[in-house]
Amino acid sequence: MLQMGDEVVYFSALFLLVVLGTRSATGASLLTAFLYVFMVMFRFPPVPADQAGRVLRPRAPSGGVPVVALRGGSYDAPENTLAAIREASRNGATGVELDLSFTADGVPILMHDETVDRTTNGSGPVSSLLLVQLKKLDAAARHRLKDKFSGEKVPTLQEAVEECIRHQLTIFFDVKGQPDKAASVLREMYKKFPVLYNSSIVSSFEPKVIYKMRQTDPNVVTALIHRPWRLSRFSDGTSRSPTTSGQLWMGILDVLLDWAHHHVLWKLCGVSAILVQKDFISLDYVQYWADRGVEVVGWIVNTAVEKDYYQHLLKIGYITESLLEDCDPRY
Repeated sequence: MLQMGDEVVYFSALFLLVVLGTRSATGASLLTAFLYVFMVMFRFPPVPADQAGRVLRPRAPSGGVPVVALRGGSYDAPENTLAAIREASRNGATGVELDLSFTADGVPILMHDETVDRTTNGSGPVSSLLLVQLKKLDAAARHRLKDKFSGEKVPTLQEAVEECIRHQLTIFFDVKGQPDKAASVLREMYKKFPVLYNSSIVSSFEPKVIYKMRQTDPNVVTALIHRPWRLSRFSDGTSRSPTTSGQLWMGILDVLLDWAHHHVLWKLCGVSAILVQKDFISLDYVQYWADRGVEVVGWIVNTAVEKDYYQHLLKIGYITESLLEDCDPRY
């Protein structure tokens, strides 16, 4: 776990920065003391290590590291469908990552995008479609194996949870927004299916989502998702801002966000894992988090070379689009 010495270093550095900025030792002392008290009072302790271990280190069929199928394995079957969950189980996954979304009538379903255009034969925002309308769509219409999975439907969250429990798969719930609504719905799922406390994890890029989830149910295992330089660059490395000043400003925000993930947010939320873009993970990085009692999971690991690196050198779990073959590297 995090050593007390780390906190001393962080708050001492903060004190010095404030003193240099304000030239007031009194003001710096008060601000530092306030932030320390805030952290102590409002942070959530992580769930017990044995519970987190059951979720993050389930026994792999081959005896290797845990392998999680992204959206159920979006290369092997239509993403975020019951067919994908079944295929992931059949192909040896220990878990599946599923994306939570909501219909116009407030029903929690599985969908990654804000619209249904990319994955179904329909069009329009998910939030403007009723469940009965979504159920008429073919969720396999745009998939490379659409003939094999023709007619696959968009599942509700409960249908997906029941399927995962049936196949004894760990669930990585990916929540992209609406923290209050998501936390409330997930809490009901955990109450209805208590097995989820030892077989699922709630993850998000948004710390407010994780904090709300811990606030709603502190017994849920949680994780922050992180990709360095996410604010200033797209996943392929190209800049999000067309101007030099914009690039500089967003780069500064990225540095601050990265520092916050590694020194503040993980502890404030009491997460058990951090899900990090694959190219930023090394043995030293894994050890950094291990010293703090936090598990590292890499995403998205799609090639045989990458999988071998995670299986035999890093020896940590990873998220992939395919359990069967190489597919395009993701960044």
